[in-house]
Amino acid sequence: MKIAILDALAANPGDLSWTELEEFGEVTAYDVTSPDELYDRAKDSEICITNKTCFDRAMIEKLPKLKYIGVLATGYNVVDLEACREKGIVVTNVPEYSTYATAQMTIAHILELADKVGIHNASVKDGDWVRSPQFCYWKEPLTELWRKTAVVVGYGKIGKRVAAVLSALGMDIIAVPHDCNNVTKSSVSGLEGIEGNIRFMTLEDALPLADLVTLHCPLTSETRAIINKKTLGMMKDGALLVNCARGPLVNAPDVAEALRSGKLGGYAADVLEVEPQRADDPFLTTPNTILTPHIAWAPRETRARLITIAAENIRAFLAGSPVNVVN
Repeated sequence: MKIAILDALAANPGDLSWTELEEFGEVTAYDVTSPDELYDRAKDSEICITNKTCFDRAMIEKLPKLKYIGVLATGYNVVDLEACREKGIVVTNVPEYSTYATAQMTIAHILELADKVGIHNASVKDGDWVRSPQFCYWKEPLTELWRKTAVVVGYGKIGKRVAAVLSALGMDIIAVPHDCNNVTKSSVSGLEGIEGNIRFMTLEDALPLADLVTLHCPLTSETRAIINKKTLGMMKDGALLVNCARGPLVNAPDVAEALRSGKLGGYAADVLEVEPQRADDPFLTTPNTILTPHIAWAPRETRARLITIAAENIRAFLAGSPVNVVN
């Protein structure tokens, strides 16, 4: 059996091994695969492993040998699931492998917005503390999170983990359940109190109370651009926004405008609508903006877990009892 790993570099830049997949057949790992390279690399393979390499209907119909697509990620919007279903191709993903790492990165972004560690570290390295007339100084205002309100949009595994840490820091937590655009007052009325002191609200009711909004909902047609000019207008002036979920959850021009006007006090994100970042991306020039290059999932331990679960998915598929099937 031939197995093609189409964008191997992201998950394994050389510090891990593909040995766990090699027990199932002949593995060929390509660092990166462009759209015009995909057919030649996938045409003889029964199994393809992808992270961001797209399999649209046209490509799927050109690959009669293909029996299985393993998405080396939790999100699987890069594969046309309906086309695969019609062709009898099984598609799996790797759920929950990065829950703790993503929560950790989210907290890092929140604390950076609040405490400005990076700015002050750079200042100290530049000699500002050596030249300081007193024992301390600060380059920008710092924020104490205690007794402030965090709105967690999307209360799944990651959202719950983030909420637990923020609660430990003394924040009041409002959770907007996962299907945040379809939440009504009646659907959340019975939820309050079932998760300790966390309150459940609709997005519309929660945003005006938020000192901090952190996004953890999946990207769907309903949640795309859920943070936009209208919803930003519902928020307090100077509130903070964090996105370690999916870039298109925010309307980038609207968020950029809110940062420049001061409506938003800060934006931190590990994701963008277009990745790698474009040269004209608005967040390159916005104030009070912190960006990391989609690395919440990138700790070595997390990537090793990803590969192990991907191998387990293949094993189950070959045994006739596939797991983590998304189509």
